[in-house]
Amino acid sequence: MHHELAQSQAAYDLIHTHCVIVATITRQLVRRQNALFLRRCTLPGDAPELTGRYRLGELIAGADRSTSGAVQATEGVRGGTVPPYLLDERLAVLGAMVHDIGTYRVLAHDGSDGKELRFDGPRYILHGLLGYEYLTEQGVDESVAQFARNHTGVGLTKQQVRDQGLPLPEADYVPMTLEQEVVMVADKYHSKSVPPKFLTVEAYTAKAGRYGADNKRRWLELVTKYGVPDVRALADRFDMRIV
Repeated sequence: MHHELAQSQAAYDLIHTHCVIVATITRQLVRRQNALFLRRCTLPGDAPELTGRYRLGELIAGADRSTSGAVQATEGVRGGTVPPYLLDERLAVLGAMVHDIGTYRVLAHDGSDGKELRFDGPRYILHGLLGYEYLTEQGVDESVAQFARNHTGVGLTKQQVRDQGLPLPEADYVPMTLEQEVVMVADKYHSKSVPPKFLTVEAYTAKAGRYGADNKRRWLELVTKYGVPDVRALADRFDMRIV
């Protein structure tokens, strides 16, 4: 899909690489969440009540690893709180790979002539909805297409659309599942600026604060919920700057 929509190699490299990075962070955050859940479930007398999605025996057997092994698989993510159920890692990573598919359609300059890429600022807010529409047109299941629609900011509400006069249909564009929410969070640690860059918690906190105290508070709540990835190690791995 990225190859199909990319107008140039530069557009593909920027947007597809961003999705790969967000998928990488998503996998780390999901594994941390699932490790915390497994560890909680195996503590004597401290197992949470399970939903119908999993029975404890199936949950642990399906993980196919010890609790200590699960915790070691969290790849440097610090903190986080215990989720109510195991997250679907495959679905979350797939969603991360397509969450920004609509950004190919909001380029003011697509780089096809070798000049620098540039996004259309006023239309950029549409990229989530455009991505969702493209995915559904292609027959992609709603459970995956919603990752594109519901990842902007820290959850874009109908009230915010109205108050800010955004060029979107008045509706809530917020995560419907934990998997969608974790992709939304992972997305905040990397920017498709030219050149692209990684953002620390502090850097995005400042950015979130520009949209009001409630927006900043929501972001910090999400940081507490999902923990903090090792952004510096990721920046080194992908050879990008960090702010």
